[in-house]
Amino acid sequence: MDTTQLALLALAVGVVIGGSFALVIVLALRARARARAETSAVLPGGVREMLAAMDDAAAVVDSSSTVLAASMPARDFDMREGSVLPSEELKNLARTARGSDSPGMQRMQLRRGSTLGEPRLVAARAMSLSPSLLLIVVRDITERERDEDMRRDFVANTSHELKTPVGAVSLLSEAIESAADDPAQVRIFAARLTAEAARLSGLTSRIMSLSRLQATDDFSTVRVVAVDEVVASAVDAHAIQADSADVEVVRGGVKGLYIRGDAQILSEAVGNLLANAIAYSPSGSSVGVGVRVADDVVEIAVTDRGIGIGEADQQRIFERFYRADQARSRRTGGTGLGLSIVKHAVQRHGGEVVLWSRPGRGSTFTIRLPRVDAPADLPQPKRKRKKAEKSARAAASDLATMNGDTL
Repeated sequence: MDTTQLALLALAVGVVIGGSFALVIVLALRARARARAETSAVLPGGVREMLAAMDDAAAVVDSSSTVLAASMPARDFDMREGSVLPSEELKNLARTARGSDSPGMQRMQLRRGSTLGEPRLVAARAMSLSPSLLLIVVRDITERERDEDMRRDFVANTSHELKTPVGAVSLLSEAIESAADDPAQVRIFAARLTAEAARLSGLTSRIMSLSRLQATDDFSTVRVVAVDEVVASAVDAHAIQADSADVEVVRGGVKGLYIRGDAQILSEAVGNLLANAIAYSPSGSSVGVGVRVADDVVEIAVTDRGIGIGEADQQRIFERFYRADQARSRRTGGTGLGLSIVKHAVQRHGGEVVLWSRPGRGSTFTIRLPRVDAPADLPQPKRKRKKAEKSARAAASDLATMNGDTL
């Protein structure tokens, strides 16, 4: 073997050895980079910007469940930078997702604001960003689940309530057929059939009204409405009921006030309160409808001296199909929807309904709505400010006198 061949062989051996060293170095560098990535707490680029744009509570956590970055809504669930995940369930979800190739999902309850806050039902999702970093997204589904429960209850209650008049109509129709040869019995059954049909019609009408109020669409006939018009319409609509029950309806308070909304819906809301007041008032008594204004809020109060409502029932009186007095409500044809309709109608107009009641002393339901200025094209009589204030004070005194107590 000559010198040239030895040189080539040495060169080949050197290349192999050099390549092996280079490969070892590259593999070592890659292993070190992989190890750094697995333990690195450095956020990938754009993560903070992504979190800032999120509407849901979201946070990036490291292997020790420490929050490295969080969205603004995450603070509501006490997920802040530098803090540990506030819930053991969230920590378990993070551990499960870190050991899996697929995102982890779980429903759980988290307290909002503090350890004393109201528990909220959330849907939590954890997904891997890197070997050591996880993205946790928490979506509050409390209201959605509550709406679903209310919808299911509404359907179940509606079905139950409709069964009674529908069943009565069916039985009465069979009774009329069986008593075809007895005119007196036919007349009795026919009268009861008419009453049940009227009850069924009223129930379906109120269900439709409540459904319309709970729809997301805005009212199509919103305008500036005179409170006098709303009250007069409600009183006129229930004049026959008041006469039949021997109950006097007394109107009082400030006149010339205006609110914004749907006149028909507002009249129906006041009418529902008036109908209840008449139905639960003793014969020979009176029901008061008073209007006053306080801090740019118009208050329409309907006061009766009836049986009153106990404190336990006051908490649920606005629920759909809830009746404080089941037996009396059945006798008077009540559906249990009137006050629920009032609540939703007033809320859709940006107001609230306030209840004052004492068993044996009566009740006052007060609708509070934002006051607006009179239409520009409506001629207004000149009134001195002192006189207007005097009228407002007098109206407030009248309402307190109707209750026999201070509201």
